[in-house]
Amino acid sequence: MELLLEWQLSIYWLQKFNNSTMKVDKKGHTILIKDTQGNGLAFLEKVTFQHESYKHQNLILDLTHDKSITIDSIKSFSNLSKLHKKGKKSFVIVADNIDFNSVPKSIIVVPSVLEAHDVIELEEIERDLGF
Repeated sequence: MELLLEWQLSIYWLQKFNNSTMKVDKKGHTILIKDTQGNGLAFLEKVTFQHESYKHQNLILDLTHDKSITIDSIKSFSNLSKLHKKGKKSFVIVADNIDFNSVPKSIIVVPSVLEAHDVIELEEIERDLGF
């Protein structure tokens, strides 16, 4: 019951905070937040501000709308990624048009939302097995 209430509250705040710069969807134990404006820095600020609302969920941040995304932009999500992973939850960024070999190992970046869900599924299996 407590988790259901917490989930409803997190979705409420994410949607309330959404002023057309991000779209929030929930699927199972995962929240997908999509940047709809193409401004990575503003998106990072909004997602960081709302971290308490989704810290108990796996998180996918979809940055594919931002065509100017760079490796440095991706690196700016590093602190949020570390904070989220401390809670034993997955944190995956979806971006395209970047050199995936240049991404730091501490941040998981994939080219599609489908691959992000696959990564989360694998990480959940690893956590269940105690790795």
